[in-house]
Amino acid sequence: MDFSVEPEFEKKLDWIREFVREEVEPLEVLFPGCEFLPLDDERRAIVDPLKQQVRDQGLWAPHLGPDLGGQGFGAVKLTLINEILGRSSWAPIVFGTQAPDTGNAEILARFGTPEQKADYLDGLLSGEIFSCFSMTEPQGGSDPRVFTTRAVQDGDHWVINGRKYFSSNASVASFFIVVAITDPDVPVHRGASTFLIPAGTPGVNIEATHHLVGSLPHEAGHSLIHYDNVRVPASAMLGEPGHGFEILQARLAGGRIHHAMRSLGLAQRALEMMAHRAKSRFTQGSLLADKQLVQEFIADSYTELLQFRLTVLHAAWLIDTAGEHAARKEIGACKILASSVLKSIGLRAIQVHGAMGMTEQMPLINVLLGGVALGLADGPTEAHKVNLARMYLKDYQAEDPEWPSEFADVRIAAAKTKYGDRIDRIPALPRS
Repeated sequence: MDFSVEPEFEKKLDWIREFVREEVEPLEVLFPGCEFLPLDDERRAIVDPLKQQVRDQGLWAPHLGPDLGGQGFGAVKLTLINEILGRSSWAPIVFGTQAPDTGNAEILARFGTPEQKADYLDGLLSGEIFSCFSMTEPQGGSDPRVFTTRAVQDGDHWVINGRKYFSSNASVASFFIVVAITDPDVPVHRGASTFLIPAGTPGVNIEATHHLVGSLPHEAGHSLIHYDNVRVPASAMLGEPGHGFEILQARLAGGRIHHAMRSLGLAQRALEMMAHRAKSRFTQGSLLADKQLVQEFIADSYTELLQFRLTVLHAAWLIDTAGEHAARKEIGACKILASSVLKSIGLRAIQVHGAMGMTEQMPLINVLLGGVALGLADGPTEAHKVNLARMYLKDYQAEDPEWPSEFADVRIAAAKTKYGDRIDRIPALPRS
């Protein structure tokens, strides 16, 4: 297992670190909460030149292959890039790696027709438009087995009816990727299909847009959408009929590992803020850095982050060497850890900053709430733990329910069978 990169790529990482710190992080206070809003003239005058610098460095959309305008870096190198970009909410926008558009672009590239790619993918890759993945439903969350949104074929069209919730960025999206049931008489993994619907299509009604706690009112938010007799041509289907679950799984698996990659950078930034505050704040007769409980906070945070980082890199290495399917357990572990690490480090960083850490003057509450959100996004942590346990247990067989294989008498019997003709007695303890 090797996570090292060639010197030329390390130079690119150095450039990204300085660029994000010096050029991108200031955008957070210049244009707070505007990351997913269409660029006005004021923002465009600053953001477009930054995007061009990224393109000039050959770093635009690094998650994509060369055929789609990316570099084909692979998952390990993408992890090393994304952990830097995760430090700033604006960095993914400037580098063309923002969620949910990265996952949407990947499934368009994998399952889309040439016409669909021309209509939707090209705009996403240019960074000029945003997209919406519309899957979750108000009555059943993200469980596709209870989806009620239906698509019924009518001649050479499909008619879609249903309601979707938590459709992120719907208010600014140029198109929607909608998961609907096309055959309710078979299991969902064979009865769901996926459709591409342009914004403005008659019957696409955004009934409400809700914001996460801590968000600003002008942010794109997460919408409740009523698809009311939405009529689309047969060419609007992404992939084959009944293959929506396959597309759904492909979309979410990539999104989960990308979330983990970016979480590394956010957790690292919180740890750095904690360390700076500990070295700077004098109270109760000494620096915070000299107090053992604060030292414990920093040590625990560093060890958690180190383990998380190696887990993500290991998953990325497996993806590069054996494919995404071979890394399913590791991706699940990354998704679980991303939430818990952000919450624990974020909470410690807030504690070290005291009341200030809870105010809008510091970005730490967003680290904590980001961890809470990641425990729900792309499937709740509990579901990932169940799936991970099931995958892990598949490699094991049942044994005697009374006497485990590691029970001493069982092991002694096995040792007698193997070595009994060579040893007088087992255990063969020294004679006094």
